[in-house]
This record gives sequence, structure tokens and C-alpha cells, in this order.
Amino acid sequence: MTEDYRGYDPIQPRGTDWRGRLRKLFGPLLAIVIAIAKWSFVLVKFSTIFIAVAAYALIFGWRFAVGIVLLILLHETGHYIEAKREGLNPRLPVFIPFFGAYVQYTRGNPWQTARVAIAGPIFGGLASLGAYGIAEATNSNLMFALAYFGFFLNLINLLPVGFLDGGAVWRSARWLRLGGGPGKAQITYFLYFGTAVALALGMWASHVTQHRL
Repeated sequence: MTEDYRGYDPIQPRGTDWRGRLRKLFGPLLAIVIAIAKWSFVLVKFSTIFIAVAAYALIFGWRFAVGIVLLILLHETGHYIEAKREGLNPRLPVFIPFFGAYVQYTRGNPWQTARVAIAGPIFGGLASLGAYGIAEATNSNLMFALAYFGFFLNLINLLPVGFLDGGAVWRSARWLRLGGGPGKAQITYFLYFGTAVALALGMWASHVTQHRL
């Protein structure tokens, strides 16, 4: 009896799938490289924080340096959150040792600019108030010093001078007052002077008299 093998299709040995093997081998590595490239700007931004801590630590010691950078970071967080709320596309804070930090964002109208500018000292003042509360609870000279420094730094930043937050607030208030927005200008002045008074009171409360020879 003769068997019909015409429908028989034997399994043929396949060649090595080098392309598939290379994908499996280098796929995860390529994904990591893409992720690093995508988030490298975040790593660069945060690296400035550690650089600032190291720079301040050379003069004040590492504990006070960490406290300083945290207070500045919270100040800048105020700018960032308000700019984000206003739709001004803010970028993460960049630290410049001994000069503070800054948040870059799209320029808005005077009313938006005034609120973004004042938000920094308000957040910074609240952060200093938190340090003062801890100092009172623990009787920590370090926390008293940080609280005083925070109140002082934010108050200085409210000076109505050029690149400082106070300068931005005053310029915006003037534009609002002359440009048909007197009500918004009054609110801006109220926030400005109210924040300044609160920061001055914070300095007075957190000051610790030092007795030196």
C-alpha cells in the first residue's frame, strides 16, 4: 500500500533570530537611556540643591545649611505653586549658592505677577513660622536661628528693589493703579504690607539674645 506524502510539510530548522535577541538584550538598556534623557533636566535642577547645601555647610555647618536650603526651597515653592495656578508654566527652582534661588515662568499680566511675587515671602514666612514653632517646643537654638534667618531673609526679599520680590510687587501694583485696576492694587499693597509686618514680628519673636565676651 502506497502512502501519499504530498500533504506532509516537515518542520524546517530556522536560523538564529539575531534581531530578536538584540532587542531583548539592549531593549531594557535603551529604555533606561531614554528615561535618563527625559528626566535629566529634573536631575540637573535637583543637583543644585545639593550643591547649595555643600556651599552653605562650608560656612555654617551641615545642619544649619540643610535648614537654610529647605527654607529657600519652600520660599521658591510658593512662587512655583502660584505660577502653576496662574497657568504661567513655571520650571523647577534653581539654586545659586549665596544668592538664593529662582523659579522661571512665563511672564503674566501685572495682577498675576504681583500674586506670584508675594507668594514666595508668604510661603517662606510660613516655613519660618514652622521652624519657630519647633524651636519653642524643643527649645532648640538651631531652630530659633533658622526661624530668625528665615523671617529676615523673606523680609529683605520684600524690599521694593529691582530683582527682589518686593520690586516685582511694587511695579505690578503701580501698573494696576495707573491701568484701571485700583481695587487690585489695594489688595496687592495690603498683602505686601501685611506680609512685611508679619515677618518683622516673626524676627522679633524668634530673636535670641547672644551673650559674648
